[in-house]
Amino acid sequence: MTPGQRVGQLILLGLANDRLGPDELRAIAQEHVGSVWFVERSDGGVSAIRAVTDAVQAQATMQATGGVGFLVAANQEGGITQALHGPGFTEMPSAAVQGTMPASTLENEAATWGGQLRLAGVNLDFAPVMDTVPPGGDAGNQPIGVLHRAFGHDPATVSEHGVAFLRGLQRASVLTTIKHFPGLGRVQGNTDFTASVVDRVTTPADPFLQPFGRGIAAGADLVMVALATYTQIDPDHLAAFSPRVMQMLRADEGFSGVIVSDDLGATAAVAGIEPGARAITFLSAGGDLIISKTAQATAAMVQAILTRVQDDATLRVRMEDAVRRVLALKQRAGLLPCAAA
Repeated sequence: MTPGQRVGQLILLGLANDRLGPDELRAIAQEHVGSVWFVERSDGGVSAIRAVTDAVQAQATMQATGGVGFLVAANQEGGITQALHGPGFTEMPSAAVQGTMPASTLENEAATWGGQLRLAGVNLDFAPVMDTVPPGGDAGNQPIGVLHRAFGHDPATVSEHGVAFLRGLQRASVLTTIKHFPGLGRVQGNTDFTASVVDRVTTPADPFLQPFGRGIAAGADLVMVALATYTQIDPDHLAAFSPRVMQMLRADEGFSGVIVSDDLGATAAVAGIEPGARAITFLSAGGDLIISKTAQATAAMVQAILTRVQDDATLRVRMEDAVRRVLALKQRAGLLPCAAA
């Protein structure tokens, strides 16, 4: 792969209006973007989404991606955070309701939901959420509690049901993402819409980290890192930009898969940082796969990485390590040209 193709494998680009439009085609051709995600709510059903995912995979040419297929992702958690609707997609209950099901029932339901994603050509779910909101904290927790995205109000319940959801997706051969490490259950603001979101409670040995450890032990493919600041862990960086948080994932939790950012393209939490700096700081801290909602931000990120690695040997080594992790993930998903060998 060319340097540009390797860097492109580190980008997961949003599909504006859930379509493969001219901006996305240009990003794949020019920035060699290697993965995409559905950013809006769609009511078109499985067949409409499959038409888009087939068109995406058709762009996996030697010139664009070195022949490597695309991760195609969606936020398919349930309740208000279910992106894909319409014929062929079940209306999923919220995680709060899922958490009241027997774990075995939830696993079976998640296998069905995952099978629907596979039929639609979606091979990666940005789920399950492993954040724990303390009892009585829902109303004050904008990103998780208000939206009913938590499986429960204690780490044991969240662990049990999060792992059940994860195992159901695994049965359907859908890649899984546990999020939002090290947890958004004890913050107030939603990092999508609010800057300077702070957690002043979570520590490196916090019991609320248990669901993430359980998810990793169950084989989670990706871990998404939050865009909040954790003063008891690293008061100087957002978690996605924190070497200490990345070290917790690798050394403390034993995670060897792909560390993915939350959206670094259009999220309020990073609006004050130039897009290229967002990408470089995330990679330098130890992250692997960059979510970018917009093609404009993506172009700036790719160019910044390509420019910096020419003179920065440390970042070049880190970039190559990230590429290997992403390609290993894609190999398991059957997306490499040599995957059948």
